[in-house]
Amino acid sequence: MTVHILHSLQQISAREWDGLLPATAQPFQQHAFLSSLEDSGSAVLGCGWQSSHRLWRDERGNAQAVLPAWVKSHSRGEYVFDWAWADACQRAGIAYYPKLLSGVPFTPVVGPRLLGQPSALSSLLEQGVAELAEQGISSWHINFTLPEEGALLAQQQGWLQRLGCQFHWHNHGYRDFQDFLDSFTSRKRKQLRKEREQLAGQGLEFDWRSGSQLSEAEWDFVYACYANTYWVRGQQPYLTRLFFSLLAERMPQSIRVVLARQHGRPVAMAFSLQGADCLYGRYWGCLIDFNFLHFETCLYQGIDQAIAQGLARFDAGAQGEHKLIRGFEPQLTESWHYLCHPGLRTAVADFLQQERPALQAYAEQARQALPYRQG
Repeated sequence: MTVHILHSLQQISAREWDGLLPATAQPFQQHAFLSSLEDSGSAVLGCGWQSSHRLWRDERGNAQAVLPAWVKSHSRGEYVFDWAWADACQRAGIAYYPKLLSGVPFTPVVGPRLLGQPSALSSLLEQGVAELAEQGISSWHINFTLPEEGALLAQQQGWLQRLGCQFHWHNHGYRDFQDFLDSFTSRKRKQLRKEREQLAGQGLEFDWRSGSQLSEAEWDFVYACYANTYWVRGQQPYLTRLFFSLLAERMPQSIRVVLARQHGRPVAMAFSLQGADCLYGRYWGCLIDFNFLHFETCLYQGIDQAIAQGLARFDAGAQGEHKLIRGFEPQLTESWHYLCHPGLRTAVADFLQQERPALQAYAEQARQALPYRQG
């Protein structure tokens, strides 16, 4: 078999790429999503993302497996924070960039990182590690892996595991939102109900749309809201307006957007993608803010939608301890890191050995803040 490095998704058809998707794949692994990032200029060399996907073909030229990857000149848009590692390298005179990342740009979602034959992963890893130094790459980072991928990576020499913690909502067979609330303690239930009632009292209404149901003017509004979440912090948005147009064209059936209106005027939105059994909340924003608007738009509306669609989970994004008291349960995540410099690898291994039990204790402690009734 031969490994090819793809510097553009244009080098492989959507049919061939998507034919490698495992049953556990989400919308984010689809050719449509990744090519939209590339074709819109959101994740390209000029932004510090150089496509470097590892494609394995057999002797007949048939694609057997692919490991999506990017050579990066920075650590933005990853959500596994290694800034301290990069700073330590700079102080020690060690080049930390460029580095290789396997994951999904700007998308901290646990999912398959190898697409295709699982048996190919060991060979892809071994060959990839052997080529890092000759390519001038300092390290390889595989973020938000599945547990079975982590088990395989743990058997590979030199790979270091890093834990993280997210908060996900799980559907325990709820009939509707009230049925979900009935699982809370009385005090927590009253608090959440009060938040929703206060917002409804200000004339706010919410409307769910698929990608094909939004007009261009509404897409302009969606992007304005998304971009505003960055501009108010003095930052540039990661995604371009064109990305949303391409996504609406290429995978409209996966898109779920909730629009918030006050007396008919749009004021906020939340953008999600829906997989086979999970709703993935990705972006949100508002042009006019209200108390509890974020919670309603990003959390409660998503829970409503997940229940209505019979979905097992709702992943509303990477961070936010405020999700705990609203029924989102802590979930540990795994990322794996190979660092070429022996001294750096030893230092990071020592750091992770201390960080790991602290993360496990944090997740266990966080469970104590959940609002559910005992028994």
